[in-house]
Amino acid sequence: MGLPNVVTREEWLGARQELLAREKAATRARDALNAQRRELPMVEIEKLYVFEGPDGKAELLDLFEGRSQLIVHHFMFGPDQDAGCPNCSAFLDQIGHLSHLRARNTEFAAVSRAPFTKLLPFKARMGWTVPWYSSATSDFNQDFGFMADGEPRDRPGLSCFLRDGDRVYHTYSTTGRGLDGIGSVASLLDLTALGRQEEWEEPAGRASAFGAPASGARVRYHDEYPD
Repeated sequence: MGLPNVVTREEWLGARQELLAREKAATRARDALNAQRRELPMVEIEKLYVFEGPDGKAELLDLFEGRSQLIVHHFMFGPDQDAGCPNCSAFLDQIGHLSHLRARNTEFAAVSRAPFTKLLPFKARMGWTVPWYSSATSDFNQDFGFMADGEPRDRPGLSCFLRDGDRVYHTYSTTGRGLDGIGSVASLLDLTALGRQEEWEEPAGRASAFGAPASGARVRYHDEYPD
């Protein structure tokens, strides 16, 4: 059946310690890669993108809901489809309570090209509460590379944006296998320019300049964060 070998407890502990050393090395390498991601340059968004959401028309700046960062899930749901992509739906299923992201000055939203009137019933069916906007009247997906080359279909992915006053910047995007392992609060924050907003992260002091909470005891029950 190809199952793992059966060994003694002592043999298992020895093999586990060898693997643990590799796991710790992978964690250090991941931390270094995240730091390099935070050092990426960014591009100011000067084009006007108009979305449709629960309160009507909205611009990209509005999707931040007043926070400094925005993570957009490019959800595959085309204008001619009646239901969202199963893989994108599975990804959105694993997104936890947004209070933990919002406590770190970061908003999360899904964006699809389907009309908002199609998004609403599917969102209700799935039981999601995350903000979801239609980009049916804009070139948002195309401009950020989430349309397949030469084909009128979408690609899944994530894009991260940073707000400085009324100016919005694109800091990072990923698609395909770049979504593997993404879904937890920490993994989402690792994609952003401000990171997890911990004191040990580089570059030092960046997050505090954008209103990050004071370090220590920041993780709370999701109903105990300040409004």
